[in-house]
Order: sequence, then structure tokens, then C-alpha cells
Amino acid sequence: MSDRAPAVLILGTRGIPAAHGGFETFAERFALHMVSRGWRVGVYCQKDVDRVGTRVSSRLWEGVELITVEVGLRGPAATLAFDAICAHDAANRDGVCLVLGYNGAVFLPYLRARGGRILTNMDGIEWRRPKWSLPVRAFFYVSEWIAAWSSQRLVADHPAIADHLAERRTRDAIATIPYGGDPPPSGLGLPPLGLEPDRYLVSIARIEPDNSILTLVEAFSRRPRGMRLVVLGTMKVGDPYHRAVEDAASPEVLFPGAIYDADQVQALRVHARAYLHGHTVGGTNPSLVEALWAGNAVIAHDNPFNRGTAGEAQFYFTDGDSCAAAIERVLADATAVNSARAAARRRAESFRWDDVLAAYEDEVRQVGGYPKAPPRRPPPVVAPARATAGTEL
Repeated sequence: MSDRAPAVLILGTRGIPAAHGGFETFAERFALHMVSRGWRVGVYCQKDVDRVGTRVSSRLWEGVELITVEVGLRGPAATLAFDAICAHDAANRDGVCLVLGYNGAVFLPYLRARGGRILTNMDGIEWRRPKWSLPVRAFFYVSEWIAAWSSQRLVADHPAIADHLAERRTRDAIATIPYGGDPPPSGLGLPPLGLEPDRYLVSIARIEPDNSILTLVEAFSRRPRGMRLVVLGTMKVGDPYHRAVEDAASPEVLFPGAIYDADQVQALRVHARAYLHGHTVGGTNPSLVEALWAGNAVIAHDNPFNRGTAGEAQFYFTDGDSCAAAIERVLADATAVNSARAAARRRAESFRWDDVLAAYEDEVRQVGGYPKAPPRRPPPVVAPARATAGTEL
């Protein structure tokens, strides 16, 4: 890679090629975009090992330098170790640091002190999630402040997140850039789960309280529906919340587990009567964006994050009763469903990858002190990423 080219380093994900979730999918997209624009790009990738051999190594993939960090720990300690090594390595390299999330924010002051130029995507408001214990929430709360003040600029993926960050930094330090999505491939067939098109609802999320999975299952299971509810996500034996979800489910609820095949997940969206989205915390959720691109009617928890993403033409709930009412309307009112589907496709146009990636490039250029980007040529047709955003279940 030429030393004359400007450089960007991407930190905060497990690495690419994407295989885990929304941030990894974005990192892959952005890395390839920047390579195509003549940048040197490095992406830090975590490799879990039993014994560390070569702590940091690198190789080229599609013009991107994959900087692999071997970590011999497990759990939260592994994540912190990975983030620490990435920050130390990045401090010795040239390039703007694009940090995705603030889990490793404790190491950003060191990176900044070493002259790092830092642009941080602040993700959702992690410390508000009820699934975390009080000490973990306190850690995330402090980390959010550290990231906000250690970074030259911040990215919010939703206007409500930008409003929140404005309590930490001035508005002129915050850029609002949403997540991107793709129209699904044509001709997708349903996975072999015994489903019929338009005869089921689907939820695609981690099965945890702040995603309202229990509320969705209870509301659907109040009476026979003559349709199925498909709940994608890992169910762990012995987990009290997962046991409560299973106990609340009627025989019409299907738990196929986590599905990571992108085409199968997209097919479940495309052929569904509606997509159920119970997330209560977060910004522009990748799975919700994918549902809009799939043309789904959406039943979503009523909060500024979901309304700001899906728009006013969808169906919203606040509790079990309003959720049951929304489900009943979607199952009975084909005209309302078709109207919501058309609105979803129109809304999806606000989340085009080429616009998202160009906006990030502009921010990286600003933080790095580089000239503004030359005018863009018409974007090439890009195949959908291998990992569907938001399917880390």
C-alpha cells in the first residue's frame, strides 16, 4: 500500500469479512468503499486462541489490510484486551481512527494523547439496557462520556441519539448518519420450516427483555391465529427469560434458533405477513432497516428510535394489549398491510448504502484534515453483504 495515500483504521468490531452483525457488515462495506476511493485501509480483527503465538499480524484481503490480534482470554476480559492492543497498535500507525462503539473507550484517551485522530460511532445508549447489571451499566455510562470527550467527532446513527449526545458535546461535533441496507435478492425461497408465504409473522432479534420478545409472544399467543409466529434467536437452556418466553408460547409459535445464512434470513423477511420489532433502546437498528428494504409491514415498539426509522405508516405498540391489537389488525386487514408495505419500500430509500458510505468518508476526511472528496460517480451495483445486518442472535 502506498504511503502517499491517505489512511483510515477501523476499530471496535470483531473484524471482517463480516460474520457477526451490523457493525461488522458496515466495517466491510466502508473498508471496500474507501479502498475503491484510493485510501489505505486497515481493519482490526479479533482472533480467539488458546495460546498467543503472533500477537499482531496482517494480511491483505480485497485491498484491505486485515490486522489480526490474537487474544488468549475469554469473555469481557478478551474484549478489553483486544481493544487495548488495537489502541496501542493504532497509535503507532498513520491514519484516521474510525471507532465503532464505545465499549473500549477507556483506551481512547491514550490514543488521543498519542496524536490519534478519532471519529467514533456512538452506537445506542447501552447503559440504559435493562439486561445489564448495575456495575456494567455504570461502566458503559462512564465509557460513553470518555468516548464523547476523547473523539474529535462523533457519529449518531439516529436523530434521537444525536439529541442524547448533545448533552455531552456541542452539536457541531456531532454528525447524524444512519445505517444502510440493500434490496433483497429476487427469487428467495423459504427455508424448510413448514411455512407458507404471507401466513406467518417474524421476529429477528436477540431474545432478551429490552427487545420485548416475551411481550410479542404473549400477545400473539392470546388466542389461536391460524398463522405462525417465527421467533429467530438463540434459546439457552436454564435462562429464566428464555424459559418464560417458551412457557408463554402457543403451539403456533416456532423457535427455529439462530439462523446466520443471509439468504434464509432475508427470505423469512420477504415472505412474512409482517416483521415484529420489539427493541426499546438503540438508534437506527440494522434489522429494522433490512425489514424496510424487504418491504415488510412492521409492528414495532413505540419509541422515538423505531418511529424515526420506520416512519408513521407502520403499526406500533406500548404494552401487551396494544401489541395484541396491532397483531390482530395486521392479520385481518390486507389493505392496511399493503399500504404499510408500500410505505416501507419508500422509507427504505432513506437508508441507501452509497449515501451512508459517502457521508462517513466526508467525516473521515474532516477529522483527518484531508480535502473534501471529489464528486462521486454513479455508485456501482453492490451485491448484498454476506452477513445480514442485525442477525447476531
